[in-house]
Amino acid sequence: MAADGVDDLAVRGCAALSSGAGEPLAGTAPAMRRVVAVEHVGMWPPRVAAHPDEDVAGLAERLRAQDATLLLIRRPGRRGRETDERAVFVADLAPGRSRVVHTTVRGPGDLDAVSFDLSAGEPVADPLLLVCAHGRRDVCCAVRGRALAAAVAAAEPSGGVWECTHLGGHRFAPTALVLPTGYAYGRLDTATAVDVRKAAGLGEVVMKDCRGHVGLDPVAQVAEIAVREHTGVRDADGLVVVARQVVDEVGGAGIVEVGDPEGRRWAVDVRVDSGTGTRPPSCGAALEPVTPLVAGPPRPLA
Repeated sequence: MAADGVDDLAVRGCAALSSGAGEPLAGTAPAMRRVVAVEHVGMWPPRVAAHPDEDVAGLAERLRAQDATLLLIRRPGRRGRETDERAVFVADLAPGRSRVVHTTVRGPGDLDAVSFDLSAGEPVADPLLLVCAHGRRDVCCAVRGRALAAAVAAAEPSGGVWECTHLGGHRFAPTALVLPTGYAYGRLDTATAVDVRKAAGLGEVVMKDCRGHVGLDPVAQVAEIAVREHTGVRDADGLVVVARQVVDEVGGAGIVEVGDPEGRRWAVDVRVDSGTGTRPPSCGAALEPVTPLVAGPPRPLA
């Protein structure tokens, strides 16, 4: 029954339906410029801010006041989850200037000392892969996310792989956030996830399955990805969004100028595509139209 249930969810879940509808990934990265990820092995309710543990809920509220997102994280599988110290990662994911530091706390009772403070920890040297496995938020994240995290952890036994709470976009499961580069991914398989993490260690970005940089808005995400695909630039800090002209405030279309450190510039037209079809935003939800942002060919500027 369990195996049949998993197979059935894999066929009918929101992730399969989104993929079947041909919904593009570019421009769907969540807005998470400031992130604090805290190791927490207890229950994960549907919303972290509504956690029954007052220490966790209080931390979420304090971080929200600092314009930061709280993610709860845990090691994949059951082994190694019980520990005297809990990891804390604080990340400022400004494009081109990302910083991530690491510290520890003794347990939930010490969470009142956690804040968005980059001076309070040691710089993170090895890249982190945070895989959404928030089963109480969406079934696809539980089924696909946990399986991916376990597979990558087995392939990368040195560590750096964590399960995490909601990253946005259940229908793109399995989804992941890479630190310190700040790029989000969806529909990952094990091989690509391993490549993504290794590339981040070199300060590079893998375009396959990339949703965009979490420090950019959706239109800018789409434009930056288009220029990376056009030029082959892999350096995580190799492109910057220079300017943006809004064409349609309602639909989100616009013209984005993207540049590199050598002075090259490209203009990218981004528009809304309303002809893709329908898909549910999450498991059990009603079908909704797919209206992705798509980019035209980047145009070199003099």
